[in-house]
Amino acid sequence: MKIKATIAGAAGVSLIAIAAFAHGGATGIVKERMDGMSAMAKVMKALAPMMQGTATYDAAAVKDGARQIAAHAGEAMTSKFPEGSDGMPSEAKPEIWQDWESFTGFAQQLEIFAEGLESAADNGVGGMPAQGGMMGGGAMGAGMMGGQGMMGGAPMMSAEHIGQMPADMAFAMVSQACTACHTRFRAEEK
Repeated sequence: MKIKATIAGAAGVSLIAIAAFAHGGATGIVKERMDGMSAMAKVMKALAPMMQGTATYDAAAVKDGARQIAAHAGEAMTSKFPEGSDGMPSEAKPEIWQDWESFTGFAQQLEIFAEGLESAADNGVGGMPAQGGMMGGGAMGAGMMGGQGMMGGAPMMSAEHIGQMPADMAFAMVSQACTACHTRFRAEEK
């Protein structure tokens, strides 16, 4: 029993050390935004199995996760990127401030998509109602935005419109918003 407790304690300390290392000693506003990004990544990781049909779908968990993402998106996100807050340990590229309009567009889009996901949670996945069991299928990434990429000239969709979709489609839109922004504005991890 004592060995198990020691192993569990060591594992806990290791996880804390890994999280601290991942943020590379960040402090202040850089740490705040890294913590916000980590919180959103944790939500996405938790919801993905439900959207893929490999875990039991839980509409309440989807709503809660969507609210958490929305709370870190939009102006809450952009306020964490004051000019001059790039450089190590930040993973933010200077392009954020060079193309602030596009960056704020991604942040606003993420907020709208997350709000839409919250509304779509009761719709279930793949067009199936959100009641009971593991649901597979769905339209993960299938032709999102009519084949156009994020910010690719397609009109902005409203949270209300997204809320009418199956939750996995709305989740795919949230995921694509994250990926598009990271591709353009986040430096590769070293």
